[in-house]
Amino acid sequence: MLLVIDVGNTNTVLGVFEAKSAEHGAGRLLAHWRVSTIKTQMVDEYGVLFRNLFAMHGLEVSSVQGIVISSVVPPLDSTLREMCERYFHSRPLFIEPGVKTGMPVHYDNPAEVGADRIVNSVAAFEKYGGPCIVVDFGTATTFDVVSRKGEYMGGVITPGIGISADALFQHTARLPRVDVRKPPRVLATNTVNSLQSGLYYGYLGLIDGILERLIAELGENVNIVATGGLAPLMGGGSKYIREINDLLTLEGLRIIYERNQVHVRRRNEPPAGNHDTAEGSSPRETISSVPKPD
Repeated sequence: MLLVIDVGNTNTVLGVFEAKSAEHGAGRLLAHWRVSTIKTQMVDEYGVLFRNLFAMHGLEVSSVQGIVISSVVPPLDSTLREMCERYFHSRPLFIEPGVKTGMPVHYDNPAEVGADRIVNSVAAFEKYGGPCIVVDFGTATTFDVVSRKGEYMGGVITPGIGISADALFQHTARLPRVDVRKPPRVLATNTVNSLQSGLYYGYLGLIDGILERLIAELGENVNIVATGGLAPLMGGGSKYIREINDLLTLEGLRIIYERNQVHVRRRNEPPAGNHDTAEGSSPRETISSVPKPD
């Protein structure tokens, strides 16, 4: 089995895929969970939590043969690395410089792009083709653009709807904290629905406004997919979002892990006659480097 972990600022999403096989291709997702990201949690606390999640679904920890992690919370990286080695007896592959994704990054400084954004883009291009835009509803809402050729072109970052709601509640004395949800209608007749209407439709206007401008800049038909915890809520109301896949990041982690493992196997294989396995390979299939273990 393959354990994939996406560490966000607010939530950590993890999933377990069955092993890839020549007969059945990519392994299916056996289970997935969403937990809080707690920066102060210790190695053993994360270990016990993850093992308990496995036990609840009848999965054997000993069956995990590989782990891949995407993290935007650097202080947790060493904790999770040690947790994986101690509780799963496996050294994880982190999505970081040196890991080949098969996707050229056209950003002024590629190292600035969050790992989760690249992972999402890889998965979206693999599943929906290009050009495409990925809208990820997380702590921040990000828009990532992939070209028709599968190149990461850049994107947009905005405060997430949760941050926007928190700012409103913290700076007003009499407005109550409400759940972010779609209200019965735009015109509200009570305070709770008024807040929900403003948050939902106001944020939806932000989403569609940015997408409209991105589509105009690209000048061609674009596949637009939403992911993240609030993707079902916000994506369903958008004029432009046609696909909702809240597990897109987990799929992207699986894809990148498998591409790196293919390269490792190829490097370890002895030469076979005059055949050159790298010659003629497409950029998405050829991986030129893999990070060395620490």
